Amino acid sequence: MKPYPLLLASLLFSGAASAFNVEIGKPLPLVFISNEGELVLNQQDLSYQRWSSQSLTGQARLVIHVAGRLPAKAQSAPLIAALQQANFPRSLQSTTIVNTDDAIPGSAIFVERSIASSKRDTPWQHFILDNSGVAQRAWQLTPQGLTVIIIDAQGLVRFVRDGALTSAELKQAIALLRQLLADPTGQTQTALRS
Repeated sequence: MKPYPLLLASLLFSGAASAFNVEIGKPLPLVFISNEGELVLNQQDLSYQRWSSQSLTGQARLVIHVAGRLPAKAQSAPLIAALQQANFPRSLQSTTIVNTDDAIPGSAIFVERSIASSKRDTPWQHFILDNSGVAQRAWQLTPQGLTVIIIDAQGLVRFVRDGALTSAELKQAIALLRQLLADPTGQTQTALRS
C-alpha cells in the first residue's frame, strides 16, 4: 500500500509544476483568438472581432479568465464586488475572457447572452469570447475555474491567481491595482503570485 501516497504526491507535484504557464515579471504567453473574439458594441449592435493578448499593453489591466460555467462565475463574484466597492475610475481596464469551450454542453448560448448583457452594461470594459479554449490551453489554466491576472503598463504580469481569491488575496489585488493606477509607468515593485 505504500506506493499510493508516493503516486498521489507525484501526481500533485507534477500537475502543479506543469499546469501553469503564466509567470510573474513576464508577459502573458501570446494568445490570438480568431473564432469569435472580442465583443464590440457599435451603438446597439454587437459583433465580434479577432483579439490578441498583445493588446494588453499600455496601461495597467485586470485580466479575468473564467470558464463558461456558473460555479466559475460564482468564484469571480467576490472579486467583482471588491472592484465595485473600490470604485476604480474607468481608466482601469478589465478584460474578461470567457471560455465557452469549457461550458456545460448546450449552455454556451446562455453564456453568450450574459456576456452581451455585461457588455451593454459596461461598454468600456473588454469581453472576449473564447469558444475554442485557446487562452486556457496557451496559459495552461485549470479547467472549469477562474484565473485572475494583473498586468502593468508594460504588459508584464504582476499578480496571478489560478482559482478563487481569498480575502487576503482580494485585498492584495485591489492594493496592487491602486498602485499601478497611481504609477502608470509601472515602476512599482510589488508583484504577487498566489
